Amino acid sequence: MVTFGEQRWRLSTEETLSFGRSTGCTVCFDPDDNGVSRQAGVVQAVQGIWWVVNKSRSKTLSIIDDLGLRKVLAPGQRLPVDEPVWVVADGNRGTHRLRLVRPSSVQLDSAVPSGVETAVGAHVVITDDDRAAMVALFAEYLEDPPRSDPQPKSYRAAAARLNVPRSTLVKRIEYLRARLDKAGVPNMTGFNALAGLAEYALARRLITKDDLVRFRGG
Repeated sequence: MVTFGEQRWRLSTEETLSFGRSTGCTVCFDPDDNGVSRQAGVVQAVQGIWWVVNKSRSKTLSIIDDLGLRKVLAPGQRLPVDEPVWVVADGNRGTHRLRLVRPSSVQLDSAVPSGVETAVGAHVVITDDDRAAMVALFAEYLEDPPRSDPQPKSYRAAAARLNVPRSTLVKRIEYLRARLDKAGVPNMTGFNALAGLAEYALARRLITKDDLVRFRGG
């Protein structure tokens, strides 16, 4: 199932859906947006496996899953679609998004109990305060497009969301990263440590969209 705005296409395994700025594509994003390739990509089945393929010679595509994790699909690359994803093409006149869902996709329960242990390092416990800190920093990972922005917020902005001093949030996150690093979780140190923590937390479902709703008081 492919959705673009209010339009929807249910594809058989014999069909191919193309998308880009060309009016000849199945999905025409915007014929006047020359920041998007004429044919940006296709969705097709090969031997029963669904793929999204970047057909551009110069433009990348972004694939964002329901955990908020982003993969960059370079020109000529393809990615199997085995779970619901957003396909995002950035243009000069805006950002264009397709929603891809396999009818057989099973949605997992996103509820995470308090004090969940990580897969790497069985003795590392994530507290409610840890989770609140991560939600404040990584809220945009959890948003649905067009509000999603898979990158950490600044400590200052996240601390303002929690109404705590910046130093308090920094210490909490640094202590969390230190515990995870000691337990063997990779990418918990260095210049990209916050992004590493975000990807780990999302992949392990330590924070979910349900936490975002609770964080907002919804």
